[in-house]
Amino acid sequence: MLRSSLDGDTAVVTGASAGIGRATAHAFAREGANVVLAARSEDRLDDLAATVREEYDTAALVVPTDVTDEAAVEALIDATIEEFGGLDVLVNNAGLARGGSIEDMSTEQYRTMMDTNVDGMFFAARAAIPHLRESGGTLVFLGSFAGEYPRPSNPVYAASKWWTRGFAKSLSAQVGDDFAVTVVNPAEVRTEFGYEEGTPFEERFDEGEASEPAEIAEAIVFAAKQSPSMAAEIDLYRRDKFEIF
Repeated sequence: MLRSSLDGDTAVVTGASAGIGRATAHAFAREGANVVLAARSEDRLDDLAATVREEYDTAALVVPTDVTDEAAVEALIDATIEEFGGLDVLVNNAGLARGGSIEDMSTEQYRTMMDTNVDGMFFAARAAIPHLRESGGTLVFLGSFAGEYPRPSNPVYAASKWWTRGFAKSLSAQVGDDFAVTVVNPAEVRTEFGYEEGTPFEERFDEGEASEPAEIAEAIVFAAKQSPSMAAEIDLYRRDKFEIF
């Protein structure tokens, strides 16, 4: 069954300062949910919170967070519970990518990507689980097309997304009686993503050539509205995606 709205729910969005995270915050606020905005860029979060409050007349809490910092992630969830009394949705979105040859990748670059894409996902999920169990809510992981198919241009990023998908599905098997777990797998999305490699996707693709952040956000909201059923996995990519293979 699809719930008609998320009015009164509380959703935490990591990586909320831009791209998919920012669009997701808008989408949840539009549905009447309280939104908790987490990312490292406090200025961007403050601007987003002000916009959300004005446009949707809903609550927005800013909690600057580096998801690689275990204590900071726990503080994020604690602040959410203190402010709103519970947690209904965690959108585990924060991540980064770095491409190039493995032999040219430094250990520091490798560690930074894995710390964010793997440890960050784990820390946030672990902190949220007791509260999602209490609410019977939804945990959404941002996976990737790269987590389902080989990605020769950035193998470490792809591996981190294979981990995300495997972790999410295995966690779902463990907690399935208590709350929903969904993996959303976009291909290219017109965001700042990819700037580490020089040209972000929002510049690399024209409108209509790749997915827009709002499309991914709507899929995330769709997953959060499922009750008592669950959307286990949602793939989103342009219709001609497989023609390049």
